[in-house]
Amino acid sequence: MTRRKIGQRPCEAAMADASLAVVELDGARRWLAAAGPELTGPLAAEVWVFDETLSRVLLVNHRWRGLVPPGGRVEAGETPREAASRELLEETGLRAELLREPALATIRSYRPGAPVTFGLSYATIIEAGAPLVAEKGQPVAWMSLEDEWDSCFPGDPARMRQHATWITSRSLRPNGS
Repeated sequence: MTRRKIGQRPCEAAMADASLAVVELDGARRWLAAAGPELTGPLAAEVWVFDETLSRVLLVNHRWRGLVPPGGRVEAGETPREAASRELLEETGLRAELLREPALATIRSYRPGAPVTFGLSYATIIEAGAPLVAEKGQPVAWMSLEDEWDSCFPGDPARMRQHATWITSRSLRPNGS
């Protein structure tokens, strides 16, 4: 299998969004800048979907990663933000405007033994009553931010709680409303 370079447009978009990320882990910005558009590994994007009270987050029950936000691989020619919106629609049936600042920029392995991948976690706020259409084999459900849940990324529930607090402190909503 030949691996394609991620290319200039996705790389520039990823670097721009990484510079806006509220939290950066593991030197993600430096790692991506060093790799640049010559990077042949995938990029990842996900969406932290909060309800309007910022007390719950929408999670997908992934078959081997556990409860995780909707997300996946950035496709060829696509920006991470575009990928996050596409994955959100595919996995939940939701269309939502993402907040300007990504919640998280990180490098992590999405599969045991796999190389690390640069990922951006975006955020949005939707009405909890919005109809959900789960992708086959990956049910979606609202999870209270007060709870812990099984995931391959055990620090994410705390990061999501912190981000909800950050959104509240900034009075952020899509479109600045």
